Amino acid sequence: MKEGRIKKKMTLYQKDQLKGLVFVTPFIIGLCAFFLYPLFFSLWLSVGRVDSLMGMKTSFAGLQNYINAFVVDVEFLPTFWESVQRTLVQFPLTVLLALIVAIMLNRDIKCRGLYRVIFFIPFLLGSGQVMEQLINQGVDKAVLNIMDGRLIPYNVLNYFGSGVTDMVATVLSTLVSVLWSSSVQILLFLSGLQSISPSLYEAAKIDGATEWEIFWKVTVPMISPILLLTLIYSLVDSFTDIGNPLLEYIQEEGFNKGKFEYGAAMGWIYFAFIGVLVMIIFSVMRGYIHTNEVGGKKAWQRA
Repeated sequence: MKEGRIKKKMTLYQKDQLKGLVFVTPFIIGLCAFFLYPLFFSLWLSVGRVDSLMGMKTSFAGLQNYINAFVVDVEFLPTFWESVQRTLVQFPLTVLLALIVAIMLNRDIKCRGLYRVIFFIPFLLGSGQVMEQLINQGVDKAVLNIMDGRLIPYNVLNYFGSGVTDMVATVLSTLVSVLWSSSVQILLFLSGLQSISPSLYEAAKIDGATEWEIFWKVTVPMISPILLLTLIYSLVDSFTDIGNPLLEYIQEEGFNKGKFEYGAAMGWIYFAFIGVLVMIIFSVMRGYIHTNEVGGKKAWQRA
């Protein structure tokens, strides 16, 4: 009997593995067919020199392209730092606003389904080309004009001068960009919030916990794995945004000017920097998630 049960459990486990393999097979095929060769070829280009564009004949050049990026090119480091600053502003705002919106959409409110669709529309439209066209038309900076003085009275802005007006317009345009790019994060947080058992909230309220304490003691620990996923996704998405100045510079140098090897080197420098940040976030959050998973299991048992 015991051997039969073990075989049955192993069979179910193998079935789950097979199901997972079926779902990831299209991604694996696409990765091997369309991604691996360009990836390794770009790595070779970054340490090589293009001798002839006919057939992309290359020769080994060592780390000269990387040295040129840091020592010779006076535009690379300022553009790189501008991209990092832009991400450091938008990345935490995206995660924070997505969490706030997800908590609001998770509550029992009227037209909740409609609001969820509205916040997910930017992802359906495509956050790349559509957002680029809107930004080129100045839609993000026209928020003050759209509000027509209802958000902040014009006499207040005129009193502080053009500097404050430009700053407010920049902040609002940043919020527009952040909200436009937070659709996936909102969906991820919603899935995490809906997986929390209502009994945990009921037990916390019975113990006299406030909404603020419930948020930090129940909600955040229980969605910590989703929080890690959202942090990494938001970081990578912000660094690969279509309006990223470094990506535009790499495209200009690599394709428009024909410096393929130099563009590849800058791309790998950027890739390595993003990889380091992702590992830092994963290392910091891993211990936090493990601690809260143990605490969450105990909370589930008590509930």
